This record gives sequence, structure tokens and C-alpha cells, in this order.
Amino acid sequence: MKSLDIHTHILPEQVPNWMKKFGYGDFIHLEHHKPCCARMIKGDKFFREIEENCWEPKARLKDMDETEVGMQVISTIPVLFNYWAKPEHGLETSRYFNDHIAQSAALYPERFIGIGTVPLQDVDRAIREMERCVNELKMPGLEIGSNVNNKNLSDPEFDSFWQAAEELNCALFIHPWEVMGAADMQRYWLPWLVGMPGETSRAICSLIFAGVFERFPKLRIAFAHGGGSFPFTIGRIQHGFDVRPDLCAIDNDVAPRSYVGKFWIDALLHDADALNYALKLMGQDKLCMGSDYPFPLGEHRPGNLIRSMDYPDALKQQLLWDNGMRWLGLA
Repeated sequence: MKSLDIHTHILPEQVPNWMKKFGYGDFIHLEHHKPCCARMIKGDKFFREIEENCWEPKARLKDMDETEVGMQVISTIPVLFNYWAKPEHGLETSRYFNDHIAQSAALYPERFIGIGTVPLQDVDRAIREMERCVNELKMPGLEIGSNVNNKNLSDPEFDSFWQAAEELNCALFIHPWEVMGAADMQRYWLPWLVGMPGETSRAICSLIFAGVFERFPKLRIAFAHGGGSFPFTIGRIQHGFDVRPDLCAIDNDVAPRSYVGKFWIDALLHDADALNYALKLMGQDKLCMGSDYPFPLGEHRPGNLIRSMDYPDALKQQLLWDNGMRWLGLA
């Protein structure tokens, strides 16, 4: 079966030391301290150890062949969004990453589809870079964060961004980052295990309650990590809307449950029962294979959960390939 992994991350092998260049900030650069490995340095502190499959296309292709992945959608690592940076510096770093992603996709167009990143701390700059990504770099979409410097995606300042994305036919992949409350739960990897699912639901609910899906109905948005906690708390969300419309329906009086099935989620759920539930809730056309390659919390054999299910082959093909291509606008 054909397979498309909509959720994978990449960065260049050489990343400028922007902290030194700009004189501030927790910009990421790499220290290649031994063959096939590098340390991600955030500002001047160690952040994470990564291997060459984070930057080397041939290493990725080897992994893809071994795990039966036909194509990857490649996007930046969320820590590289750099929304906190000065807008002109956010644009410079975004352009650098986008050029690398586009070059990687151009080298192996039958295996990689690139989507870009934009400096959402400045909506005008973000729109211009989105236009460059779509029109010049021929990218079908962008990856953006779940909030922008603690502003919810419901903030009216982003309306022009949503409008431009709709007009450009630009798919959007929303990934959690800068998790709310992370500083209060550093032990046990809780920001990743608890914070990220909540952060994704924050983004979904913000867009629903603010009426973004109402004003921009042609947006094609996919959310990472199975939609986070949203699918499993939709009953609570709908009940809250019903009993306290004075708090929930102040900007949009359309029921939250009516938006289920109007956006996509990846199938990175790690649990067969959860996948069955998400499929029933969201609809067969709104789940896409996504692995979070090449990081540990991802599915180490992308699509394996889908392939293991007692689903008809036609449905498996839909989840592994068709839905992702439709989200991207390529089918």
C-alpha cells in the first residue's frame, strides 16, 4: 500500500549561531561532536541529542525503506519556530529553514513533500513568507504552532493570516509548542506527556470558539498527536458550551461538536482502542498517518498501528495515503 507520513521533522545539518549573530535569545544551533550525531544547543545550553536522520536525506530514505514509508511530509522542529524573536530575525530564520526544506524535497520529489514555517509574531511578514513558500518554493502548506507567544490562535490579529491561507489554498499543520504550564511540571517528562495533548486541544477549541472555521470555511487544517486531548474531551467541551453559553458562545454560537469532521488529525495515538474511537468520531476521511519521525515519542514503525487493525484494505489505504494527500490539496 502507498503511505504518506504527514508528521515528520527535519533541520539543516549546519545551522547558523544566530545567538552570536543577533546578540540575544535561545536560538538553536548544532554541535557535531561525533560522526552521525549532533547536540542541539539552545542559546548556550544543551537541549537535545539528535542523529543524522534529523538532517541527512539519505539516512531518512534508509529508515523509510526499512519501515515501508513511501513519502514523508517534512517540516521544521517546533523549537525552531522562533516566535519569541524579533520579527526580522524570525523571518530570517524561517527563510533559512524553508530553503533547506525545499531543497531536500527537490532532491527526492518522489519521497519528500516540504511544508514551511513562518514568523507568526508578525502577521504581515508571515503572510509574505507563506506566499513565497507556496508560489516560489511550491510548498502545499505550512506548519505552525499552537500559540504565538501565549496568544491563542483565536486572536483577531491572525484573521488576515487565515484569510491568506485560504486564498492561497495553503494547508496548515498545527503542532503544540511552548506548552502552557510546562514550568510547573518539569519532572517525569510531563510537558510532553500531559502538556502537549492539552496544548493541541487549546488550539482546536480556540479556533472553534472564536469562529475561525465559520469565517474561513475553506481552511484545511490538520492537528498533531491525534488531536491531543480534544477527541476524548469533546463531550465535556460540548456540555460546557450548552450549560454556560455566556462564557463559551460569546464569539460563535455554533456548537463545538458540529466542527468534528471539518479538520484533520494525525493517527499518532499508540493505542488500538483510541484509534477506533478517533476514527468513529472524526470520520474515515479525516485521519492521516503521522509518526513524529524521528523522535522517541513517535511511532517507530510509521503506520504500523493502522496496518495492524482489522480494517478493510480500502480503509487502510485511505488512512495511510488518501486522506493526507487530500489535506495537502494534492488529490
